[in-house]
Amino acid sequence: MIEKQPTVYILASHRNGTLYTGVTSNLSARVWQHKNDGAEGFTKKYGVHTLVYYEVHEDMLSAIKREKQIKKWKRAWKLALIEKQNPTWRDLSDALV
Repeated sequence: MIEKQPTVYILASHRNGTLYTGVTSNLSARVWQHKNDGAEGFTKKYGVHTLVYYEVHEDMLSAIKREKQIKKWKRAWKLALIEKQNPTWRDLSDALV
């Protein structure tokens, strides 16, 4: 994985649990921050630490646009998106370099 790459990601507390959608230019650093409760907020409060979905974008503007789109989706659509790419809900952060 390229270190600086606009990426939209979804974290989960567990399978079918609480979801968090975000955008970053450095996915591995951002996921590390979430997993280690490096910032106060939603993911720390609700224990949302498992990277279950991500998609890389050409530029930050398209990534932000996609993040906003996904955040407006119904929960069922988000679950379907995750399960299409990651049916076992494994933690994808293990594969990040």
